[in-house]
Amino acid sequence: MRRFAALLLVCVVLFAACATPALADIGPKPAVYVEFANAEGLEFYATLLSSTPSTGPASAWDGTEGDVRIYSDEPEAREAWEAFAHYEDADGFYFLQEFWDCSGGERLEWIYYPPETFKLLLYFPQSGSFRLSPVYSRYAFDSYYTADLGSSDSGTLSAVRSYDYTWELVSLCARLLLTLAVELALAAAFGYGGRAAFRLIFVVNAITQTALNLALNAVAYFSGSWNFVFAYVLLELAVTALEAALYVCLLPQRSGGKGGKGRAALYSVAANALSFAFGLVVARVIPGIF
Repeated sequence: MRRFAALLLVCVVLFAACATPALADIGPKPAVYVEFANAEGLEFYATLLSSTPSTGPASAWDGTEGDVRIYSDEPEAREAWEAFAHYEDADGFYFLQEFWDCSGGERLEWIYYPPETFKLLLYFPQSGSFRLSPVYSRYAFDSYYTADLGSSDSGTLSAVRSYDYTWELVSLCARLLLTLAVELALAAAFGYGGRAAFRLIFVVNAITQTALNLALNAVAYFSGSWNFVFAYVLLELAVTALEAALYVCLLPQRSGGKGGKGRAALYSVAANALSFAFGLVVARVIPGIF
């Protein structure tokens, strides 16, 4: 009965994965976050002007009403969109129709295919004025900047890198704990309920998942998103294979020989698939944690 339940659970996970639209596009994405200092009491909108006319689903306005993309019914949003759309950058950077109301210091969060090279542009509706930064770029998978609005009263703007190492550490710990929780729960469904089996699964996952996430963070930080995706696929497969080998050799011994090597191998594949699927769900609820 336990074997049947385990196999049924694996089938459900695989069916859900196959039925998910745009499966190749549900992994982690690079992001740009901009915080604003000394912005209290200021009303303004912010965008990132791109060196290219499109990135992901975002693209420059083609000049027709049908291509206007505004995600708010407020007239102020339309005014801000028009100001950005008609802004002419001296270097030919593009407004991709993504903008944020950052009044009072709200954070700009471009979490789905932000531009690789960009300028930060602010629009102040009360005065109809703009402030423009120099050219910046994504320097990590999640690139953090802080712009000080009190540093100058001219039309220029500067921002500094402010990578959030604390949040990255919290995210790493959260991913590790979630993976352990999911895989230990699935172990019970496969009949691995003893303390020795749980201890083995815990130790193996603590080592492999920590190494995986540290490696991916390093690749993303230093090499960018394309290398991240390539490394993510290879490393995930390597982790699954390594865990399968360890479980085949050690797990039957820790569980009194239940199920043999075949069950141990199947458990490894199912556990990694389930933790990956569960991670996608959590990532939608808490963007940026994966």
